[in-house]
Formats: sequence, C-alpha cells, structure tokens
Amino acid sequence: MLLIYTYKITPRFTYIANHICKRLLGIEVAFTTEVSDFIKHEGPKLTYTKQALQNEFFIRAHSLLFEQGINDHSIKVSDWNGVPCFFPVGDKSSIPFDIFAASFYMLSRYEEYLPHVKDIHGRFPPKESVGYVNGFLTLPVVDQWASLFFNALQEKFPELKRSKRTYCFTPLIDVTSSHAFAYRGLIRGISGFFVDLSGLKFTRLLNRIGVWLRFKKDPYDNFDFIGILLRQYKAKAIFFFQFAEYGTYDKNVSPYNNAFKALIKSVADHFEVALAASYASFGVPKILMEEQKHLANVVNRPIKASRMRYNRVDIPVSYRDLVDAEIHNDYSMGYTHELGFRAGTASPFFFYDIYLEVQLPIKVHPFAVHDYALLKEKSTLDALKIMTPLYQATKEVGAHFNVVFSNELLGGEKAHIWKETFQKHLAQFSK
Repeated sequence: MLLIYTYKITPRFTYIANHICKRLLGIEVAFTTEVSDFIKHEGPKLTYTKQALQNEFFIRAHSLLFEQGINDHSIKVSDWNGVPCFFPVGDKSSIPFDIFAASFYMLSRYEEYLPHVKDIHGRFPPKESVGYVNGFLTLPVVDQWASLFFNALQEKFPELKRSKRTYCFTPLIDVTSSHAFAYRGLIRGISGFFVDLSGLKFTRLLNRIGVWLRFKKDPYDNFDFIGILLRQYKAKAIFFFQFAEYGTYDKNVSPYNNAFKALIKSVADHFEVALAASYASFGVPKILMEEQKHLANVVNRPIKASRMRYNRVDIPVSYRDLVDAEIHNDYSMGYTHELGFRAGTASPFFFYDIYLEVQLPIKVHPFAVHDYALLKEKSTLDALKIMTPLYQATKEVGAHFNVVFSNELLGGEKAHIWKETFQKHLAQFSK
C-alpha cells in the first residue's frame, strides 16, 4: 500500500490519486493528514504538499486540487523523459511536474469549462485544446505519465509492484443511417427521388430505384460484411444504433419500422448493441430516456452505453443527463475530425463534475480515431499510416484503442476504399 500525506484531503485529489494509483497502476493507496502516522508508516509513502517532510518521495503540489470552481491556470509544457507534461514544480520535487494536477486537468476536461467559442453543433473546438496547441493530442499522456511515475516510485521503493495492463481493441460501429434508400417510407422516398433528380445525381437515382425494385442491396446494408470480419478477427465491437424520430440532423429509418427492429435484434444476437443518441436528445434528458427505453425493448436487455450524435459533449451537463438516464458508459469522448486523445488518455475513467465537486457514476471510454478524421487521406495505406502511431502508443501503455467507423462511409461513394480500410485496420490493430 502507498500512503500519501497531504495537508488537506479534497474530493479532487482523492479522485485523481485513486485513478492513477489504483485504476492505472493497481496500487492500493491511503491518505493521511497526520504527520505522525505518515512517519510511522514503514511501507512506500509519498508527500503531496508544498514542502517535503523528510527524505521521502515528494511531489510539490500545484494549487489546482485544493481549489473550488474554475480558474484560468497558465499552461507551460515541458518534457519528462520524452513525454510532454505541464504544471512544473521545481527541482526539489521527485518528479518535475505535478502529475496529479495535470492528470486531473486532462480527465476532468477542465479547459472545456473555460470560456471558448463552440462550433455550429455546440462542441468544444479541438484546435483550442491544450493537447492540440502543444502538439501532444495524439499521445495518451496520462497513461504515459502513470507509467513513468511508477518507475520513479519503484526506484525509491523496489518492493513496490504494479498490476499488468492488457491492450484492448474495440471497433465502435456508428449506425446513424442503417439504410440509404430502404425502409424510409413513401413520403421520404419520393422526396429523396426528386432531390436526386433535380440535382442530376443519376447514379444515386439508379441505385435508389434498384433498391426499391430489389435488384440491388441497399448500399448501407453492410452488416453481414461487418459481422463476418469482426468474427474473423475476434474483435468485440459495439454497434450504436440511432433509434429516434426524424429530424434535421436525425435521418435514420423510423424506429417504428419492423424491418429495422429485426435488423437490430439480429445484430444483438452476436454483438453488444448500444444507443446512438439523437441530435434532438442533446440537452433534453426526456428524449434521451425515451430513446434508451425503446431500444432496450427491441433487444430485450438494458441499454447501458451510448454515443452522442456528432460527439456533442457539453461538459458537464451531457454526463449529468446520461446519469439521469441510467446510462453508465459513454463513448463520445473524442474529436470527429481530429485524431487523438481528447482527455489525454486511452483508458476508461469516471467523469468528475467540477461544478458539483463529485465523481459521477458514469465511465467515459475515449476513442482515438473517428473515420471522418481520415477523409483527407487518399488511400487505405495513408489512413493506416496515420493511425498506427496512436495504436502503438496505446499498446505500449496497455490501454484501450477505440476506433469509430460509420455505417454511412462503409456504404458511401468510396465504399470499396472504406471497406478495405475497415478490414485492414481490424487485421493490424486487433492484435
């Protein structure tokens, strides 16, 4: 057990110390504010204060974990054994920065509480993030810090052991449009026909008619193809189905369509099914709960995981809404058009609500890659090349490599390229 002495035990500090020590390193940890208890302890121990007590392992504490509310802290990035870090603490500290404060800053999404201009969908812009600005967005720095922290601790306490972490790969299949032309109803079908006709989209028009006449398979209906590959590479994927009413940004098949329900049931027989929360449910817990309930009724099991449409995460409100809906796992923590680790980690973590100063009962599963971030790549080889460093960094720390693939791209204009990319990414990253 690692005993940590600090002058004040705060919810922020216990949250992040438990995450780093217990969840990432597998080290039991206890806290004390009594100097006498700390001095008497014969096992591994650490002080987290402004001044060291003796010649123990000492981390000079930044003020962040002893504050309440939000303050605009200066971020100055330095280097620790080849890994970017911030909140430097001086030479007397056993490590050159406050790992607890920096990790809390990343996991809590502290910067997303600060004033910023949101994009048209109400999202935090990735190019304003500390990771992007300082060039470490593609690194799971929190996991890397934890590994380096353990190495430093073990030099001081050779008897200290950590648990072994195992690399995990999870494809996340976004099904916000299960079919391009089939099962969309008479009015939507006719409207789409005339839109294609007026736009001179003759190839799309012919495909639409072919699907209607059952001469062709719907281009988005790739579920057999996806399922075969997932089983071949033994990948434990999660399918996120949108199950919502029609709207400006929600254009999936009607949740009342029996063929659509049958599709979801067939997928649920082999893979985990979760909720792709609609655009309309953003900030409206009642709609979110209804979608979850209706999807659960289709698969005859509780729906405990979700992704938000367009990865719209409004910190901290979105996570409060998910908790109210009794959704315990979220897979929206990432950027749609930028590769990288939005929260600086490739490991699941419980979300900490800074306004309430409490850990919420929802686990956040960050993703590293969204296929829309690969649109600018010209080939499958280019896409895999740009994904590989993130995969390698994740595997080195034994964390979770989550990749989002959209059903629409697998059946779009460049379907052959996306299908090849999907197959090769499974072959390369599932190991």
